[in-house]
Amino acid sequence: MSRKARGKKARAKAGKRATLPIEHWSHSSLMAFLRNPLAWYKRYVERVYDTPATPSSVVGRAGHCALEHFYSGAPKDIAVQKGLEYVRTVGDFEINFGKAKTRRAKREKRKAMEREYLQAISYYLERPPQHDVLGVEVRGVAEVPGLPLPLKAVSDLVVASRIEKGAVDIVDHKFVAAFSARGAAKTLFAIQAIFNYYTVKELFGRPVRRFIVYECKKTKNADGSRQMRRYELDFREHGEDFAVFHRLVNDATEELIRRRIYLPNPSDTFEGENSFDIYRLGLVDDSASA
Repeated sequence: MSRKARGKKARAKAGKRATLPIEHWSHSSLMAFLRNPLAWYKRYVERVYDTPATPSSVVGRAGHCALEHFYSGAPKDIAVQKGLEYVRTVGDFEINFGKAKTRRAKREKRKAMEREYLQAISYYLERPPQHDVLGVEVRGVAEVPGLPLPLKAVSDLVVASRIEKGAVDIVDHKFVAAFSARGAAKTLFAIQAIFNYYTVKELFGRPVRRFIVYECKKTKNADGSRQMRRYELDFREHGEDFAVFHRLVNDATEELIRRRIYLPNPSDTFEGENSFDIYRLGLVDDSASA
């Protein structure tokens, strides 16, 4: 392609981006857009972050906080304490307590959250996976040929691959109430994996071989089996997923250009009521979403 043609293509791409309400796609942004466009608009376009987190998500973030410190070299007890401090610093107004409305009920719920966190992280750290860690909480943005917007992702760990010399693997941690039924075949894993693939490849400049997911079950298994499950996705075996991923991201981006009215999804488990309240009050008008 000539320099003139490349310049024309770059200007066309820049012009298209100028019509878009966001600067990049992330896994959480894309999933939010597909699930509830109005809640997505509030968070990712208007940047209003007032939707309370569930107790379960707070526990999960605390677990990630602990593992960030652990894999950065902190002793187990210090790492556990860092996660506990996170739980305790989250304000009541930031948590959706559900049926717990009184101060006493909220205090009891907080105690239960701390117990759940301490139990879950103890399960993980009982026999923590061993890796040659190259990066912890790796944040990156990548330009991908064929996609009009950059991709952004955060990888829990980037580690030296054990199956391909010179390559890296990406490790993701999830603290769950129940193990995933389909494991690595789960669609959400593949979509998240590809976001991380592109950003890690951009940052490390090395082949990215696998996306490894460790699920840690927060409640004790009655049969005494391990609280951890490991799934892996070998990128060499998922060429078709990349094609579907590109199509999905491009279609979602085209929808951003075309869309004029953002409608709520009242059936959304997490943000349905909130998005419908925004719609009822008319807080997002047609001109803002045009």
